[in-house]
Amino acid sequence: MSSDLARRPGAAWLLRSLLAILRHPSLWLVALRQVRVLAAPAWWRRAPFLPVPDAAYLRFRLVTMYGSDASPDPADIVPYLRWCRAWPHLAT
Repeated sequence: MSSDLARRPGAAWLLRSLLAILRHPSLWLVALRQVRVLAAPAWWRRAPFLPVPDAAYLRFRLVTMYGSDASPDPADIVPYLRWCRAWPHLAT
């Protein structure tokens, strides 16, 4: 579905997000874990051959966060990763 791919964040968003993560070394492993956890099953078999989330899941998460399926704000990546790091401790 090319329309789903068009909605995925672009290279500029990815660069800004990576820069935000690089400023927080304590979140690097969390970010790698989230890439692994959120990657669509068998992502290496389908274009764009990157470990990105399933388009339907990504659309759902963007709509629940922002009210639309627009690109996420890179500034939200760091708080999200902090929440992911804290979640196992909050659940016990």
